[in-house]
Amino acid sequence: MPVTFIGGGNMATALIGGRIAAGASPRDFRVVEPFAVQRDRLAARFPGIDLHPATVAGAVAGADVVVFAVKPQEMRTAAQALAPHVAAVPVVLSIAAGIRSADLARWLGAFPRIVRAMPNTPALVGAGISGAWAAPAVDAGARAAAEAVLAAGGDVVWFDAEASLDAVTGVSGSGPAYVFYVLEALEQAAIDVGIEAAAARRLAYATVGGAMALAQQSDADPATLRAQVTSKGGTTAAALAALEQRDVKGAFVAAVRAATARAHALGDEFGQDG
Repeated sequence: MPVTFIGGGNMATALIGGRIAAGASPRDFRVVEPFAVQRDRLAARFPGIDLHPATVAGAVAGADVVVFAVKPQEMRTAAQALAPHVAAVPVVLSIAAGIRSADLARWLGAFPRIVRAMPNTPALVGAGISGAWAAPAVDAGARAAAEAVLAAGGDVVWFDAEASLDAVTGVSGSGPAYVFYVLEALEQAAIDVGIEAAAARRLAYATVGGAMALAQQSDADPATLRAQVTSKGGTTAAALAALEQRDVKGAFVAAVRAATARAHALGDEFGQDG
């Protein structure tokens, strides 16, 4: 399946690498990447990949999917460069936070076949998850092609409403940073109570990773799992009481709401034509 990426950064590299690991050929991929250093990195990692410094007809012709993997502030310029070449493309997939399909369609010259998605950085190791939405003009084959690209980085969850993508950004798009924040705090806490730094990191990482593995293999919900390891009057109960006193759960909810609001604001900010 020929795929063109507009932008050759980390996420594009992850998705291309995942597809190649699953059996695709580097020759199935074309990447428009303006920076020579990054083109050199891609050429070294994926020998045979087709690289272009700018969007030209040859970078797009015959592609089953064109993927926008650029920053939100770069989307309008990138879309306008693609517009003269996009008419025959079955589907355009955008992974830019906040950019709405109506704005992207307008920049592409009223192109209707758009899928929006929000992957996250664990896609770099094939352990990500993407929330996705397809415009009504996207047929089943085009939707499947877009999903195949996203699945190279991990799981894919489809949503019926485009507006859900802002919330997906707040939960899973930004979510890895929340987990890293917990790791950072747990590691520092271990050091503060007298554990040597290397051991503190090892304990923090294994604890978070092990708890996640246990949760994924259990039919119980998180609240039940938490209760199962919390004895009345015990050490865990004391720890959770300290977290509740500081409304840590409420802080996480506020963080997700803030990220969701920022994703919506990015659509307002970068969706303008002026």
